[in-house]
Amino acid sequence: MSELQDLKEAVLLANRLLPHHRLVTLTWGNVSGVLRSQGMMVIKPSGVDYDALTVDDMVVVDLDGHRVEGDRNPSSDTPTHLVLYRHFSTLGGICHTHSPWATSWAQAGLAIPPLGTTHADHFYGAVPCTRRLSPDEIQGAYERETGKVIVETLGNPDPLAVPAVLVHGHGPFTWGRDPLEAVHHAVILEEVAKMAYHTWMLNPHLASVPRSLLDRHYYRKHGPNAYYGQPPEAS
Repeated sequence: MSELQDLKEAVLLANRLLPHHRLVTLTWGNVSGVLRSQGMMVIKPSGVDYDALTVDDMVVVDLDGHRVEGDRNPSSDTPTHLVLYRHFSTLGGICHTHSPWATSWAQAGLAIPPLGTTHADHFYGAVPCTRRLSPDEIQGAYERETGKVIVETLGNPDPLAVPAVLVHGHGPFTWGRDPLEAVHHAVILEEVAKMAYHTWMLNPHLASVPRSLLDRHYYRKHGPNAYYGQPPEAS
């Protein structure tokens, strides 16, 4: 099986996981993956039910957005994904949903603060929220401008340290080293968003966890000195 076919299978599976994890309603979400060696991206077709998807439905576009394989139109969010892949070389998969808890924070225009160790285990700091897009950005190349405002919000740190962003008034995007990891981060983001909401309902004056606790929990799972979980099995 070719690398491109492998990626199409992975993107299909990742998209099918969205309703399994209750991250989407109807067809409100998409996952993509990138094959940098060939300059290709694979993404869900626009408006197709997840249960009806097959590997042949996956749409292949080049990194300029030209469709090179597939009979269906790619997701309308394709230009956003492409901006992120072009700007961040470590991304291998991107997931976009309208999951209710994370989207509620996006609609409120609020970053999700690290209020506890569940957040700190997975996100090295607050999950940021972008500014509002301007009327010109909305009326122009809207999806491309969405990608650009995400890049503007993140700046130039390692995007895998906080593998998520909220687009103001829209919803969350998450990413990872491959499509399945991007969905994994979307699942975590939704739970963290729900926890943060309930935490602030109980204590609206609660501050973020101290840096020492954030560091301890993040780095016990990430980096060269991580010790959480089991070591990889020897081949």
